[in-house]
Amino acid sequence: MNDRLPHEKGFHVSWDQIHRDARALAWRLDGRGPDNGGWRAIVAITRGGMAPAMIVARELDIRTVDTISVKSYDHQSQSEAKVLKSPDAEMMGDGTGILVIDDLVDSGRTLELVRELYPNAHFATVYAKPKGEPQVDTFITGVSQDTWIFFPWDMALQYVEPYRGTD
Repeated sequence: MNDRLPHEKGFHVSWDQIHRDARALAWRLDGRGPDNGGWRAIVAITRGGMAPAMIVARELDIRTVDTISVKSYDHQSQSEAKVLKSPDAEMMGDGTGILVIDDLVDSGRTLELVRELYPNAHFATVYAKPKGEPQVDTFITGVSQDTWIFFPWDMALQYVEPYRGTD
């Protein structure tokens, strides 16, 4: 029997790694927008999408950046997704020419909710789990559904017991 908690099958992402992966996402998105390959704006899903959105905006020279705040987690437990703050409605329209960026798609509920609001937006994440992949148009790295991703903004340096024990 496995005595590990679900979050103990972890994928630890450093600041350097998220930067490299977000740049790779930008390169994948470059030239794919509907406006002669360009994008009108980026919308980051807060909070996790803010760091990758900033990097993508820099790499693609997109100056208009907004946020949508969606709450779908209470600590490490998923709950029903709800919008807490929406981006500028005039800018968004139906989402055409808008890049919606998040760090991770897990179950897909957050992106499903945002996609209902902006059906023509392009949804991109750095990491994707199988259940959420249908909600994403572009992503960089797939991870198993049972993997917990530890992002650098959620971690501090400390000692960790070896995976197989102390012997």
